[in-house]
Amino acid sequence: MTPKEKNTATKPTTVRARKAIATPTKTEVVVSAIKKSPERFINRELSWLDFNQRVVEEAKNTRNPLLERLRFLSISASNLDEFFSVRVAGLAGQVLEKLITTSPDGLTPAQQMAAIRERAKGLFEDQQQTYTELKQLLAETGIVVCQSQDLGHDDLTWLKTYFMERIFPILTPIALDPAHPVPFIPNLNMALALRLISQKNDRNRKYVLILLPSQLPRFLVLPVSEKYPKTQRFVLLEDIITLFIAIIFPGYKIGNYGLLRVIRDTDVEFEEEAEDLVRSYETALKRRRRGVVIHLDIDSQLPTKLADLVIHALEVPAEDITVHNGLLGMVDVKQLIVDNRPDLLFPYYKSLIPARIRECGGDAFTALRSKDLLVYHPFESFDVVVRFLRQAAQDPQVLAIKQTLYRTSSNSPIVRALIEAAESGKSVTAIVELRARFDEEANIRLSRDLEAAGVQVVFGFADWKTHAKLSLVVRREGNMIRTYAHFGTGNYHPITAKIYTDLSYFTCNPKLTRDAAKLFNYVTGYARPSQMEAIAFSPLTIRKTLNELIEQEIEFVKDGKPGSIWLKINSLVDPRLIDRLYEASCAGVKINIVVRGICCLRPGVAGLSENIQVKSIVGRFLEHARVFAFGNGYELPSKHAKIYMSSADWMERNMDRRIEEMIPIIPDEIHNKVLNQLMVANLKDNLQSWHLDHDKKWRRVDVTEKPFSAHEYFMENPSLIDKKL
Repeated sequence: MTPKEKNTATKPTTVRARKAIATPTKTEVVVSAIKKSPERFINRELSWLDFNQRVVEEAKNTRNPLLERLRFLSISASNLDEFFSVRVAGLAGQVLEKLITTSPDGLTPAQQMAAIRERAKGLFEDQQQTYTELKQLLAETGIVVCQSQDLGHDDLTWLKTYFMERIFPILTPIALDPAHPVPFIPNLNMALALRLISQKNDRNRKYVLILLPSQLPRFLVLPVSEKYPKTQRFVLLEDIITLFIAIIFPGYKIGNYGLLRVIRDTDVEFEEEAEDLVRSYETALKRRRRGVVIHLDIDSQLPTKLADLVIHALEVPAEDITVHNGLLGMVDVKQLIVDNRPDLLFPYYKSLIPARIRECGGDAFTALRSKDLLVYHPFESFDVVVRFLRQAAQDPQVLAIKQTLYRTSSNSPIVRALIEAAESGKSVTAIVELRARFDEEANIRLSRDLEAAGVQVVFGFADWKTHAKLSLVVRREGNMIRTYAHFGTGNYHPITAKIYTDLSYFTCNPKLTRDAAKLFNYVTGYARPSQMEAIAFSPLTIRKTLNELIEQEIEFVKDGKPGSIWLKINSLVDPRLIDRLYEASCAGVKINIVVRGICCLRPGVAGLSENIQVKSIVGRFLEHARVFAFGNGYELPSKHAKIYMSSADWMERNMDRRIEEMIPIIPDEIHNKVLNQLMVANLKDNLQSWHLDHDKKWRRVDVTEKPFSAHEYFMENPSLIDKKL
């Protein structure tokens, strides 16, 4: 016991205090039990599946154009693939090791796996039902997925030529018998399993497996038919192969057949002390391709003997197999989204360059010297970020550029600008994160391209991902040196910037730019800052800062002032921060949370979170911006509020195991736009919103008031203009 603890333990209490301690009320006992119970948390994995269910619901939402509904269905399938290959794979490994450590909500890995399988089964069935409905609606509009019996003579003639020229040379059928084991099936690939019967002797049978070539489209577009001149027709790759199976196996016909599809563990492990981090990752990525099978999808028509052969060879437990009565590989339906049917797509939207940049003739430095600039993507163009770096690369007065790269596009204009700057003699540093999941190979390639041009490439910490979004430009201006910075909530990725909602904050404020320089030095040289002037950063100060901000709101309530918190985040998982929000709710702080995906907090629970409301927006754009607002003794929205934007979600990894930034929003104009426009619009949205109830269920918001869509509002008001909502 410490001296302080001894003093506390021996200090006499008042009669009133002793009485309160000795006789807690029944309500206090219940509240105390709730606060200590795992029931105060929602399981992370099940919450993610809830999010993906909301995506599937958008595929059913008749407010969305038909082809956009198909896109939502494809996205939900892609999400599930990644979920199984990463999250479920991790849990499967824990079960294999017989670990019984429970999650914050009290479930063991085995219990979580059982719950996931049950919930995922319903999702798979929902996807199949939705696809069946959408396929019928598509056919009514002239987009048809043809069955073999729908094909005419001209179709078959054209398909045979296509098959011989484009498909047959790629196929490698594998016989399945003691001499030919089941071949390796790559992650997310499909195989066609067939039972073939000799046309001369029906006792002569063989079992074969044909991998579907991933290089070919799954849905092949048929030529326009004279019979159906206004119909766009598609045929599935597996149907084409079965049509011409006699070409592959002369003298045989198909008895029965079906598809199967594998999902493998894609987690990458590497030696943290590896002498060459890049080489270590290249080796790990090769291992990823041969990861353990985590999940097996099989067609209900798959012959039993063939199914047994494959299941035995892949060593897949029965509980990790899903039998589908419909389309396997639902992610491929995105290939049906044709661009010549604008009537079935969202209306075209073109992002604008911010007015101040246009007024300055595109000169970002001139625009930023007058005042800071906030850009809201995709409603305002990401091209302003590209122009900022391109101008820096071409400006002879620019001395140095520093840049973080977590994810970016192939042939990235950001990377090209950095290369151009280095080749012109500027000092250029790029912090490239190798562990951006599924982008590792791309990041290895771009790091080599950057190094070849003379860019100083740094891979950051071995055990912490660099997830912060920072650009720093150092420029000579007369007799002084001025530094410009860009802080973002999203990746430097021009393609995803068209569909993700993110914030870009440009400034030459010396406090912010000095802090950004310190953060770069921390990552490149492990130079831990002794003190930051404005920015909080993970893994050292964001958690501490958030705790202090929450505590301040609690103290305001105790002093008789309003306590208020508004959060806009992608994921709310961190148990310690959730408990702090519960503490604030119990103290009387009013909390509104807009969360895109995972939420492990239970709102509206009596005695715990009755002052917390949680909603989610799922719509045309993927919500990705992160904003934290604290009332600072006033009801929100208020000009006195403390507002921050950040690259970090409220997850343990973002708080404790990543490099993240949290930027205060100080200028009055930008402060007003973020709080009174962005946050108010998100809270007001009722056309794309879901509410999370105390029973852990998400329910779509009933539109009882005037319909309002945040996305549509910002498409009409892209610059967050000062307009009362």
